[in-house]
Amino acid sequence: MPGVVVVGAQWGDEGKGKVTDLLAEGADVVIRFQGGNNAGHTIVRDDEVFKFHLIPSGILYPGKLSVIGNGVVVDPRVLLEELDGLRRRGISTRGLRISANAHLIMPYHLLLDQGSEARLGKLQIGTTRRGIGPAYADKAARLGIRVQDLLDEKILRKKIYAAMEPKRQLLRPWAKDPQLDLHTMTEEYAQYGHRLEPHITDTARLVWDALDRERLVIFEGAQGTLLDIDHGTYPFVTSSNPVAGAACVGAGVGPRDIDEVWGIAKAYSTRVGSGPFPSELDDELGERMRVAGGEFGTTTGRPRRCGWIDLVALKYAARINGLTGLVVTKLDVLTGIDPIGAAVRYLGPEGASFDEFPYHQSILHRATADIEEVPGWHENITQARSLDDLPQAARDYLDYVSEFVGVPVVCIGVGPGRDQVIWTEAGKRFEPVAAT
Repeated sequence: MPGVVVVGAQWGDEGKGKVTDLLAEGADVVIRFQGGNNAGHTIVRDDEVFKFHLIPSGILYPGKLSVIGNGVVVDPRVLLEELDGLRRRGISTRGLRISANAHLIMPYHLLLDQGSEARLGKLQIGTTRRGIGPAYADKAARLGIRVQDLLDEKILRKKIYAAMEPKRQLLRPWAKDPQLDLHTMTEEYAQYGHRLEPHITDTARLVWDALDRERLVIFEGAQGTLLDIDHGTYPFVTSSNPVAGAACVGAGVGPRDIDEVWGIAKAYSTRVGSGPFPSELDDELGERMRVAGGEFGTTTGRPRRCGWIDLVALKYAARINGLTGLVVTKLDVLTGIDPIGAAVRYLGPEGASFDEFPYHQSILHRATADIEEVPGWHENITQARSLDDLPQAARDYLDYVSEFVGVPVVCIGVGPGRDQVIWTEAGKRFEPVAAT
């Protein structure tokens, strides 16, 4: 069985959690490879809603391994709250494994994140203020504190001191904050380590063993391609690499271990926070999409900006990730909208036309979308379970998107429920047994 990477092909919030949950039924391992609790996955199962921020979506399957890889930054307090919440709901967490090499989010990271955004004022990036950026910055500066450090209190104390020392000036506004006391912080995080110790291990080896035994391994990404720190709409991006190539680094595997790369995209586009959004609909139609799609952030609750599907950006994401399959989610949200728009090129401020995603921010940040219209449909599609159940206009729309991007559609979401999906022939071999 292959290694399958699941990535967001837009600006995040595309429904990766639901897709990962579906694939996890046939998998042995689900590993999250980047990001932190700035991400949020919502899964609806048997009328129950589960919201995950750090724990991989596969946790709902007993007997399977749900792994937090070395590329993730972990806020242990948030992780333990998630674990406690799952236990209260009767969900076993014995399958959770955490990489000893994953980096930790510390209290000073949250304060620095909040302070940085406040200082930027109108120029703020729109981070979730969860300390993600400062934690990754410390990792790159070799001042990071890793999960394994929680298991040795002496090392933990030394590393916290070393990490805080260069930040004294920046942390002056919070100099009297008790959570920044070295002794308090060391004790608190050592206690986190004691609780998490049964889950901490060499996660790369777990994945290697599963792949060697030809088991299905799902590599779960957070955020989306256009938020990638190298390839996204910088500086309005996240602090990690949500693209497929990062699965190798963030999980500890080689490129030959990846067989499939699925990009998840909504039938329209959304974005949270600041940054360019050429196909945005800042009008009643955009609000209609927001309400129909429940477009409010899982982590922050912020309303998402909505607009037409951006095929220029989606084609770019397909190339960056090497997509082998496209999952189109929330197709039902477009019901009753006729015609439907799609961004097929960008128009620059000087009248230039761009068929490819612009590399220069001065162009991208001022670009508008050239919208092409296609026929919509009015039939309720939430009960559709095969392509034949869809109206012709809906099938034509999916073909239109697939042909433009150059990637086959493998699965289609027609509602929030786990069963509200359509598997195409291209994705049929991954269809959960219970759904057949």
